Amino acid sequence: METIAFRMVLNPGMREEYERRHAQIWPELVDALHNAGVREYRIFFDPDSNYLFAVLTRTRHHTMDQLPQVDVMRKWWDYMADIMQTAPDHAPLQQSLEPVFHLNSLS
Repeated sequence: METIAFRMVLNPGMREEYERRHAQIWPELVDALHNAGVREYRIFFDPDSNYLFAVLTRTRHHTMDQLPQVDVMRKWWDYMADIMQTAPDHAPLQQSLEPVFHLNSLS
């Protein structure tokens, strides 16, 4: 398993709408993420900067690089494009975050 993190940008005033849409995430999208090897996915919000910080765990042999070709992923990006910064194809603008510290179990 591998953990990665990245940053996205939410448009000002869109936190509640972002949370509402994710509370109703499409089962087909969940299946696509799982089939691509995503095992855990968390998103955190910084209200001072409107940054979204995503952390996900994926299998070693993930196929996340193929997600942009999956119809439900593209539809989700289209659905989210009005509330966050995106590329022309509506993919969320993402900046990878570099790991600088990891604390394992304290036992």
